[in-house]
Amino acid sequence: MNVGLLLITHDKLGRSLLDTAAMILGNTPAKVGAIDVPGDSNPDRVYADASAACTALDKGDGVLVLTDLYGSTPSNIATRLLVEHNVLVVSGLNVPMLVRVLNYASCSLEELGSKAESGGRDGIIVTRE
Repeated sequence: MNVGLLLITHDKLGRSLLDTAAMILGNTPAKVGAIDVPGDSNPDRVYADASAACTALDKGDGVLVLTDLYGSTPSNIATRLLVEHNVLVVSGLNVPMLVRVLNYASCSLEELGSKAESGGRDGIIVTRE
C-alpha cells in the first residue's frame, strides 16, 4: 500500500471494520490505523492522536482518512487533519468501501479516494422479491 489508511470512527467501529476486512481478504496492509472516538472523548486529544497517526502512516504518498458519519466528531477531527497533513477524507465508511480501498491499495491518494466513494455507494443494494 503506497498510501496510508486511517479510520477515525465512533467508539471501536473502525477496528471492528478492519477486523472484518481482514477476515474477508485474509489480511490488511501494514500502513493501516484506527482511531476510536468514544462519546466522552476530548476532541483535541483525539486530534493529537490522529495527527500522530497520520505522520506515522504517511510515507510520502499521503493518507486516506475514512470516517463513519459526516458532520460528527470523528469526521470533524478528520477534517482538521487537512490543514497540516496530506490527507483526503471520505465519510460514510462501510465494509464495501473498506474492502474496495484495500483491494486497490496501489492507487494514488486521489484514485483511492474515488475507489472509496464508489465502493461505499456501489455496496448499497436494495433487494426485493
